[in-house]
Amino acid sequence: MKKIELEIVALSHSITQTHSYAVVLGEVNGLRRLPIVIGGFEAQAIAVALERMQPSRPLTHDLFANFMATFTIDLTEVIIYKLEEGIFFAKLICQANGDAVEIDSRTSDALALAVRANCHIYTYENILETAGLYLDQADCTTEPAEVKSGSAATISSTGDKDLKTMSLEDLHVLLQQVLDQEDYVRAITIRDEINTRKTK
Repeated sequence: MKKIELEIVALSHSITQTHSYAVVLGEVNGLRRLPIVIGGFEAQAIAVALERMQPSRPLTHDLFANFMATFTIDLTEVIIYKLEEGIFFAKLICQANGDAVEIDSRTSDALALAVRANCHIYTYENILETAGLYLDQADCTTEPAEVKSGSAATISSTGDKDLKTMSLEDLHVLLQQVLDQEDYVRAITIRDEINTRKTK
């Protein structure tokens, strides 16, 4: 199966859902975005590495990266290889003593390490097709790894229960509004509702 390279293009925090963050991966040389919901701690770990901040004491992901460097283990790539019931699965591809080793990882942890190791991030076409969002050419002006906050009054007033009563056409319109405001956390919920309708 062909691997598709991704890059971190944004961290999104939704003010409509407390403590909800999404890391947004963009298809390299493409228009698709893959938003993944992550926890606050993982969002902080990714943001610290993206902004090249130096905490006074190492964060957990810094410790792990330092451990790998000390014992000459190279993280060569991260692969998001499976999506099951809304959960993304990832693995770390490492080189140690000339051998390639695969290590299972939570996707958020894998991404936090990928930023520190400056390694490639990949996924497969079926995952992008299922969970990806298409952006218009005009919307692809976001600088890489920009921290965003979603803040639409019209969107925040639309609860998850209301999504089930909306028509498919209205959901697509709302999804575009949410994407325009870069509230990727909310976009994930709307995308999942659209995908659920399509499978019925």
